[in-house]
Amino acid sequence: MDSTATASLASLWDEVSGTQPDPDLWVVIATLVAALAVVIPHGLWRVSRNAITIAHEGGHGLVALLSGRTLTGIRLHSDTSGLTVSRGKPYGIGMILTAASGYTAPPLLGLGGAALLGAGRITLLLWLATALLLAMLVMIRNAYGALTMIVTGGLFVLVSWLAGPQVQAAFAYVVVWFLLIGGVRPAFELQAKRARGGAGDSDADQLSRLTHVPAALWFFLFHAVSLCSLIGGGAGCWTCDRPA
Repeated sequence: MDSTATASLASLWDEVSGTQPDPDLWVVIATLVAALAVVIPHGLWRVSRNAITIAHEGGHGLVALLSGRTLTGIRLHSDTSGLTVSRGKPYGIGMILTAASGYTAPPLLGLGGAALLGAGRITLLLWLATALLLAMLVMIRNAYGALTMIVTGGLFVLVSWLAGPQVQAAFAYVVVWFLLIGGVRPAFELQAKRARGGAGDSDADQLSRLTHVPAALWFFLFHAVSLCSLIGGGAGCWTCDRPA
C-alpha cells in the first residue's frame, strides 16, 4: 500500500473515529418531538414500527451468532412482524439469550447510541449503524424484507456520506430517540395481545417454556430494560457534554 492510500485511510479513520460538536439544544428538542410524532399516533406507528422490527430481528440474529448458533435467515413482513431462524440446540443458554434479545435489542441499541452521542461520536454512530444494516441485509430471505433493508440502509449511507455535520447530528438524534421511545411500545402491545388470547407463541412464551419461568416475569424484564434504557439514554441525549 503506497503512502497516498495510507494517508487516505488514516484521514478516513480520523474522520470516522473523531468527535463532533454537540448540536444546539433546539435540535435535540426538535428530534425528540419528531420521534414522538412517529411513535405515538397509531397510523404513523404502523409504518415506523418496521424500523423497530429491523432492530428486533437483528438482535435475535446477532445474539444467535454470538452464542454459537448458525443463523440461516431473517424475514421481515409488511405487518411489521418478523422471523429469525437459527440452527443449534433447541434449549440451553444460547437459545435463551437468542429468544430474549428481540424485545431488548431496540432500547439497548438506543442506549448505546445515546452513549456515542454523549461522547460526540456522531459519525462513528452512523457508520456502525450502516455496517450493521448492510450485514443484516445479507441474511434477509424475503422480498419485502430486502426492500425494507435497502431503503433503510440506503438512507443511512446517504446521510453518512453526503450530508453535512448538522444534518448528520439531527439524523443521529432522531434515530436514537426513536429507538429509545419506540423500544418501549412493542412489549406493551404484545402483552395486550396476549391478554386478548393472541400471540401464544411470543418470545415471552418461548422463554417461559425454555426456562420454566412465567411469561409475566419475562415481560417484566422487557419493560425494565426498555424503560431504564429510555431514562438513561434520554438523560444522556438531553445533557451530553452540554454546558450548564
